[in-house]
Amino acid sequence: MKTYNKKEFISKCKESKEWSFTKKGIKRKLEFDNFVEAFGFLTKVAILAEKASHHPEIKNVYNKVTILLTTHDAGGVTNKDVDLAKKINALL
Repeated sequence: MKTYNKKEFISKCKESKEWSFTKKGIKRKLEFDNFVEAFGFLTKVAILAEKASHHPEIKNVYNKVTILLTTHDAGGVTNKDVDLAKKINALL
């Protein structure tokens, strides 16, 4: 499975500039008005992830959510991550 470096990711996923490329994968930080909104959003992300059979690393503290996408078995960022990032963006 093809993995992307930072330059390839930026080129491949121009509409996802909200995602930052890190050594561990691609990451997005979000802030909501309250915990219920954050948790509601995460519920929608969980449904997308389960349908894609691709599960992100998620951190939630009150109204703040951090999502990290990486394809562990490929050792980096792949189309699976780019596709799920686009679907997550569409929720907002």
